[in-house]
Amino acid sequence: MPGSSCDRTGFLGVVPYCGAMKAVTIVDGALQWLDAPDPQPGEGELLVSVRTAGLNGADMMQRRGLYPAPPGWPQDIPGMEFAGEVVGVGPGTSRFAEGDRVMSICGGGGQAELVVVPESAVLPVPEATPWDQAGGFPEVFSTAHDALFTQAHLWAGERVLISGAAGGVGTAAVQIAHAAGAHVVASVRSTERHRQVKGLGASEVILPDQVADHGPYDVSLELVGAPGVAAVLSSLATGARIVVIGVGGGAKVEFNLLALMGRRATIGGSTLRSRSTHEKAAVARAVEEQVLPLLADGTITVPVAERIPMADADRAYERFTSGGKFGKIVLVND
Repeated sequence: MPGSSCDRTGFLGVVPYCGAMKAVTIVDGALQWLDAPDPQPGEGELLVSVRTAGLNGADMMQRRGLYPAPPGWPQDIPGMEFAGEVVGVGPGTSRFAEGDRVMSICGGGGQAELVVVPESAVLPVPEATPWDQAGGFPEVFSTAHDALFTQAHLWAGERVLISGAAGGVGTAAVQIAHAAGAHVVASVRSTERHRQVKGLGASEVILPDQVADHGPYDVSLELVGAPGVAAVLSSLATGARIVVIGVGGGAKVEFNLLALMGRRATIGGSTLRSRSTHEKAAVARAVEEQVLPLLADGTITVPVAERIPMADADRAYERFTSGGKFGKIVLVND
């Protein structure tokens, strides 16, 4: 592990119990690569040596003090998804063993050398999936699948609008909606990314100001926020469903409720981070059953925009906020 204060090399390659790991740590809004106590697995938990961890918009918000981790998770160590090898198991675990390749969402603490996570939320990493893709898979594909299919009940043949489709959740949503047989209309601000997003399975790739010209939409997956909700209202099909899962473009919107009523449409929102362990386990099982086989056979992929050493997380966060990326920025423990 880079910068570790003790030798972690053993017959598994990563022996964790030496006292102090390194972790990305939020200190007065800045990111530092500092020592932290090694976490210990409790009942039903796994200890994982982190190889890679994907960056997400929620990490940017947590750094600014706007999105604290749920109770029981590290408040000063960000990271909502990771991939690595199991190096310790707590009592009551049964599925995974030391040395297994795993990936998972977590309430926080993923941007470190070690993380503890409930076994029920963990997914196996397919044999052919590289570590950078594994580290960028759990959060965005779980979020996209839950929003499209559990919340919006997307069906084959329906038209779905995906805003912000060049980012992590957007690229995931385009792929799984296409794989399910939906007609995908992807809204992407950067024309330089249109060809790449179309290559993921989008039937149409448009600019945000063209949304009204390409409806009607049965489902609108809103990743940008207020501007996207306002733009799509006039182009909803009867019985349409809007699901808001991102508000980077603004959280407050004013719109005509008569437009919603006239289309018998619904609008809702969704997050994963604050859900209970039981609820997250249900999401993980749905993803394992319906999405993981697509990753394993190459039907879907995790576009990785850039790989940056975890010890240099500050640069990775700056790259994330600069925009214009295609897919995921992934932190790497070499």
